[in-house]
Amino acid sequence: METDRVILVDEQDLPTGTAGKMEAHQAGLLHRAFSVFIFNGKGEMLLQQRARHKYHSGGLWTNACCSHPLPGEETTAAAERRLQEELGFSVPVTKAFDFVYKTIFENGLTEYEFDHVFTGTYEGEIKMNKEEVMDTCYKTLDDVADSLQSHPQEYTSWFHIAFPKIENWYKNQFSRRVV
Repeated sequence: METDRVILVDEQDLPTGTAGKMEAHQAGLLHRAFSVFIFNGKGEMLLQQRARHKYHSGGLWTNACCSHPLPGEETTAAAERRLQEELGFSVPVTKAFDFVYKTIFENGLTEYEFDHVFTGTYEGEIKMNKEEVMDTCYKTLDDVADSLQSHPQEYTSWFHIAFPKIENWYKNQFSRRVV
């Protein structure tokens, strides 16, 4: 597997080739990505604050982790791998949904991603990789929604798109268990 390459895809997530990670972000090429949302037993969501030196969105809050599967790597396995690499723990994750988004950043880079969203549950110790993560916290869904409204500039662009979707998914999951 090539660690500095991403999988280019079409709008149906069918692979069309590979590109260097920075090349894909400079040219705004659609590529496969994933976002992981972790919840604790109280239903609180784990947030991470991205390291300041990240190539975009440094210092912003977002979901537990996100990245790109490597060419030849299955997306679920990549999501579980990155949890370990960024936050120092492993849990099984389950696919919730996917979406496509495109964001152009002030530094000229573009995130144009077919984003696979995974969820999992974790209660234990977090061992942050300081190269990737500056801080973490758990918040209730209501607290996250309020913070997104009152301090939108503190969150990543994809989190603004994904949060309402994951909030709706989570509430649907909960209502199915209660009934």
